[in-house]
Amino acid sequence: MNTGFTMCGGACLLFLLLAFIFTIFKGKAAILISGFNTMPKEKRELYDKEKMSKDHRNSFLVWAVIQGIGAVLSYCVSKHIAIAAFAIWLLVFIKDVHLDEDKAFSKYKKV
Repeated sequence: MNTGFTMCGGACLLFLLLAFIFTIFKGKAAILISGFNTMPKEKRELYDKEKMSKDHRNSFLVWAVIQGIGAVLSYCVSKHIAIAAFAIWLLVFIKDVHLDEDKAFSKYKKV
């Protein structure tokens, strides 16, 4: 069994499931976002939950595409391509992660 295909395929399915959840529940899914769920309810009302959910859904879809391409290429070409797919995903993931709560959610503040 091709381990690279299995790992990339599993990650792809997981990200597609998360994108589906954010698509179905729209603004209500914002509570699943790390850091946002720990804010007091009054502070959460200051942010555009619909836009947050849409951006996270789009991120999950991009991640699913990266892993999906990695799975297909791992199956067709070489199992080592899965390593490159995970490296690319990790770079995209790190680019989007913010450790500061204000920095992470500042673009979603309601005007």
